[in-house]
Amino acid sequence: MTIPLWTLSTPIAKVGITPMTNDTTDRYAPWYATPVVNRKHTLLMGVVNLTPDSFFDGGQLPTAQAACAHALALVRDGAHLLDLGAESSRPGAVPVDCETELQRLLPVLAQLRECSVPLSVDTCHAVTARRALAEGATMLNDISALRHDPRMAEVVAEAGCPCVLMHMQGTPRTMQAAPRYGDVVSEILRFFEERIAAAEVAGIAREQLWIDPGFGFGKSVAHNLTVLRELDAFRQFGLPVLIGTSNKSTIGTVLDAKVDDRSEGTAATVAVSVMKGAHCVRVHDVCAMGRVVRMTEAILHGQK
Repeated sequence: MTIPLWTLSTPIAKVGITPMTNDTTDRYAPWYATPVVNRKHTLLMGVVNLTPDSFFDGGQLPTAQAACAHALALVRDGAHLLDLGAESSRPGAVPVDCETELQRLLPVLAQLRECSVPLSVDTCHAVTARRALAEGATMLNDISALRHDPRMAEVVAEAGCPCVLMHMQGTPRTMQAAPRYGDVVSEILRFFEERIAAAEVAGIAREQLWIDPGFGFGKSVAHNLTVLRELDAFRQFGLPVLIGTSNKSTIGTVLDAKVDDRSEGTAATVAVSVMKGAHCVRVHDVCAMGRVVRMTEAILHGQK
């Protein structure tokens, strides 16, 4: 059974789902009621990195207890959903096997089963995805857009869960070697046309899909800035648009700032993302970026 995608127009303060149950309908029940095109508020996806080598905070959560405490702190700070990643996708990252990924992920999922917000798992491996869904995850975030593992589409179709399709040129290991495009936005739009069609052919309902243009994934600084400048172009699919700019190297290059000194640059990219119609921003500092979102929305729509 296909479960409708959460659509995005209810005020932020009302966002939330009940703890997981064994009923699939309850697990994926929408926490919004009107079409995605009527979105009024941008959601905050809090990043929970479980890897020792992520570009920003790799190794800072060495135990399941530390990771769980961090995740719950993000929820207290205002995260509407969490994205758990157990394989680094930073430029030059070396792939890990599913066993390693699951060893990092499952103890944290076990402690977060009663979490009050949806849990997304950032993986491109079908084995990991299937196990994560069985252990309480409610969403998948695939940086390969279902290309890396041909079994991923089957997992998503069977589960009926939301899934993010992200654009990436190359792989994390090679993507920043020499990214090239004729017209970066047009090429990404064509990519999404193909990947959405492929997902539907595989039995995935269109309303399950989110898209992410992949800021920092196989793109130069100029490409990334163009994607952000023209982010509203991706709304033409009528699907939720997710973007993750938080603390990335493009900000560091523009501001000549080290990775731990990019908060102002991140804030600028989040504000522009909101103005350009992003449905969700993926961030490390939920509290600060939540304030940026609220202020930007007040400017756009008036204070409520």
